[in-house]
Amino acid sequence: MGSGMPEQQGLYSPSNERDACGLGFVAHIKGKKSHQIVQQGLQILANLTHRGATGYDPKLGDGAGILIQMPDAFMRKEATKLGINLPAVGSYACGTAFLPQTKNGREACESIVAHHPRRSSNITRLARCASRQQ
Repeated sequence: MGSGMPEQQGLYSPSNERDACGLGFVAHIKGKKSHQIVQQGLQILANLTHRGATGYDPKLGDGAGILIQMPDAFMRKEATKLGINLPAVGSYACGTAFLPQTKNGREACESIVAHHPRRSSNITRLARCASRQQ
């Protein structure tokens, strides 16, 4: 009966296995995009629940997630709907901000972004669009 681990192949070696957990990594070595990679990443998240991936409060989570390549075609389509012209691929970024639920707290955070000296008018426009949707 085997150890249950795959045989050595490519960059993988069972001799590097350790009794630890908390991180998973899936990628195509040549950077090829595929839905299978996303599915495998989601499976890793499901497999990590034993490490307490739900945090101290199972209703809140600990921010565990997956990082994927920028979906440029999708981002361009959505930006165009907002009247935003994106720069070349690799010259822009996107992010998520979890703002306070209270009106005053949310407005204070939006004000910081809007008045930051290095801000872009697009950041402010996107922040306002997100606020209106709540």
